[in-house]
Amino acid sequence: MADRVDPSDESADASDDRADPSDGSADASGDSSSSYDEPLFQRVIGYAADADRDVVDMVSGHPDWEPPRALRDGLHAYADADSREFQYPPSEGLRELREEIASRRNVDASRVIVTNGAGEANYLAMAGALEREAGSEFLLTDPVYPYYPGKAELLDADVTRVPVHEDGRVDVRAMRAVASPETAAIVLNTPNNPTGAVYDRESVAELADVASEVDALLVVDEVYDHFDFSGRFESALTLDRDRVVVTTAFSKSMAITGFRVGYAVFPEPLVDEALTRHMLVNVATSRPAQAAVATALAETPPSYYESVRDTLRERIDSFTDALDAAGAEYTTPEGAFYVLARFDGFPGTMENVERLIDEAGVAGMPGEAFGDAYDEWVRFALCTDRADEAADRLAAYFEGQID
Repeated sequence: MADRVDPSDESADASDDRADPSDGSADASGDSSSSYDEPLFQRVIGYAADADRDVVDMVSGHPDWEPPRALRDGLHAYADADSREFQYPPSEGLRELREEIASRRNVDASRVIVTNGAGEANYLAMAGALEREAGSEFLLTDPVYPYYPGKAELLDADVTRVPVHEDGRVDVRAMRAVASPETAAIVLNTPNNPTGAVYDRESVAELADVASEVDALLVVDEVYDHFDFSGRFESALTLDRDRVVVTTAFSKSMAITGFRVGYAVFPEPLVDEALTRHMLVNVATSRPAQAAVATALAETPPSYYESVRDTLRERIDSFTDALDAAGAEYTTPEGAFYVLARFDGFPGTMENVERLIDEAGVAGMPGEAFGDAYDEWVRFALCTDRADEAADRLAAYFEGQID
């Protein structure tokens, strides 16, 4: 059961209680308890595909930019390798990839498990938190990427959603107020989907303290770490705490959502159980995809990532300028590539998202898919070179130029 905590209630009782895997999937009411019968993301995409007009897709987090050149080189090299290289890889991941990751993250390679995307990495982390038998509840932010409460439901765990501050920052005091011995883990995502907020290191460190105080884990999904426009992002691994699990993937940073290569960095005592679950569920992660990523990780220059950030900065600026023209309230992301917008008298329901598809030719995600805190908003993914066109359509629609 998922309950929502009022952040203004400092005495909140501690006992209160997104198919495309890159995006949201709560049902139209925003209730995760029945959200996976028909993922909302799939409903929106299907509705847009069936529309009788051209529609700009701003629903999914599918990067539209090119992957690194070295990634293609790595794939070609793998295709020409000895057939022995086509067999099972080590379940924990290819040694060269794990060692490259470990070197970059300043951790021991024995703590790194290569997974099928960040989705599996988060699942392993959340399952590991429950396997400690130190609580059965997850503390999540509101709004939240819907696959976190979905995973909690799959694991038969309880969820408490804690609204963020108005500017999208995580509310540490509210999290502390509801943390209890029943808390198995506090789960964060920074840079954040959908708010675009980048959580400062001090806040993440305070939440690591909170987790430690109630014998819980802090799970931090950093899949958008390469999309930090604020210059303030610091990995939770820099905290060097023994209760922190960091998850991420190369899906977004290398524009390869279909490769399904991610990883988790666990504290040493949790590695064996996480690896066993990974082996039983998946055996291993795709060997050719890992080989290509290892090559790209070693050979791609920083200029590749900066070029992508420059493109996104331009899209954010032009898109939000058009939202100004439409009279909308909106979030300006500090990280990731999503913009939340609120239009006067036009709440972020599935019905209104369908209206935007039919009448404006723009598809976004209903804010209610992410929880209650932003249920008046619509989320737009800037993963399209038609973002300017979409913004113009929205401005025209809300200025009454479209019937």
